[in-house]
Amino acid sequence: MAHFEKANSVYEWLDQRLALDKLWKVLAAEYWIPKNINFLWAMGVVLMTMFTILVISGIFLLMYYKPDTKLAFDSVNYTIMQEVWFGWLWRHMHAVAASVVFLVIYIHMLTGIYYASYKRGREMIWISGMLLFVTFSAEAFSGYMLPWGQMSYWAAQVITNLFGGIPFIGDDLVIWIRGNFYVSDPTLTRFFMLHVFLLPLIIMMIIGLHFYTLRIPHVNNQDGEEIDFDAEAEKYKAGLKKEAKVIPFWPVFLSKDFFVLGVFMIFYFYLVFYHYDFAMDPINFDPANPMKTPPHIYPEWYFLWSYEVLRGFFFNVGPLSAMDMGLIAFGIANVIFFFLPWFDKNEEVAPASRRGGFFIWFWLLVVDMIILTIWGKLPPTGFNAYIGYVAAVGFLALFAALPALTARKRGLLMFVILTTIVLFIAGYLEYTKTLGNGFVIAALFVIFYALFFLSPAIVKRVGGAR
Repeated sequence: MAHFEKANSVYEWLDQRLALDKLWKVLAAEYWIPKNINFLWAMGVVLMTMFTILVISGIFLLMYYKPDTKLAFDSVNYTIMQEVWFGWLWRHMHAVAASVVFLVIYIHMLTGIYYASYKRGREMIWISGMLLFVTFSAEAFSGYMLPWGQMSYWAAQVITNLFGGIPFIGDDLVIWIRGNFYVSDPTLTRFFMLHVFLLPLIIMMIIGLHFYTLRIPHVNNQDGEEIDFDAEAEKYKAGLKKEAKVIPFWPVFLSKDFFVLGVFMIFYFYLVFYHYDFAMDPINFDPANPMKTPPHIYPEWYFLWSYEVLRGFFFNVGPLSAMDMGLIAFGIANVIFFFLPWFDKNEEVAPASRRGGFFIWFWLLVVDMIILTIWGKLPPTGFNAYIGYVAAVGFLALFAALPALTARKRGLLMFVILTTIVLFIAGYLEYTKTLGNGFVIAALFVIFYALFFLSPAIVKRVGGAR
């Protein structure tokens, strides 16, 4: 049994039993961060702050919200917004944070891609971060349904229908998720449980996992330099603070984070007070009506890029319907980021600006996702349908080309590019009804998807493109 001496304070009594000093050193005072970082490394603290705001504001909203299809809309738009003292503020804070948190997530994710923070032992950091993205997405979608407005109802109708595309169990799964044959009161209560209990609990657990995965390989830096953290930490503790390449998490690193957080909170509260509905559809301020379908159904802005991938295929391909093609592409788009550490065959950890081909690839990805987001909100009619198709195929093609690009397999890379161009042309011919639903385009898609799945396996890890 450990030896305990008489404590001179409450803190000392707790420290003897809980090792508070050691815990503080491990988590903060002697957790070392590279000096060579910029403000983008503060996005993690910003995300934690936004999640805290969501939890606290959600607790206050939960006091008055009614998870009942007959009462939900009024409890949000009348009780909370008009009758509860400062209820409007808590709803504004919750709704804006729900949108802003995805803006920060995308910045955080793209920063990780740009600086190759998913390599050299950091794969679990990346995977746990992507798990957070998926659970935050599920949390946001379940919350989008709760106001029981028109877009809430019809978005739930469309999204739950997607599960019907799963072979063998799809139809039964849709009924199980909804608790009925159509979106109704049991669906609302299910999503309410997910939103206020199960998903927040899972998010908190994955946040803990994400922080834990950072402990061993440590945080990446702007140059991708491999730092001996133990040696550099000894320099810092010896008083050689200028020579050391690291700083302690507390108070040095967090003081910089708090400055970035302060600037960000000005932007956040500006939206809260002046542009609360910047990301909300006016249709959702009308009560849900199963008998009146909105002319154009679409999700919140942060889902639009993957939604456009889903609906980007407007024609049948051989035995596969347009819906089947869209579901395949949608499924790939939502899991492909998990496999980025293995699709990137270049072992060098360096910013994209020092990896010529990858630099172009990165910005093509950003532009393509922006196009998908913009067109995802437009009606899929006329030439909009073809642009959505090009952007959806382009998104898949970028990941199909990545192994060849980063391993400098130029022949394979050119084959991917030419196949993609042919698919663009075939899509245009299909759009103009020149080609028809023939075997040519079906064969092209078979080749494309075979290449997509096989290219990481056939490309060897032989250094990256310059």
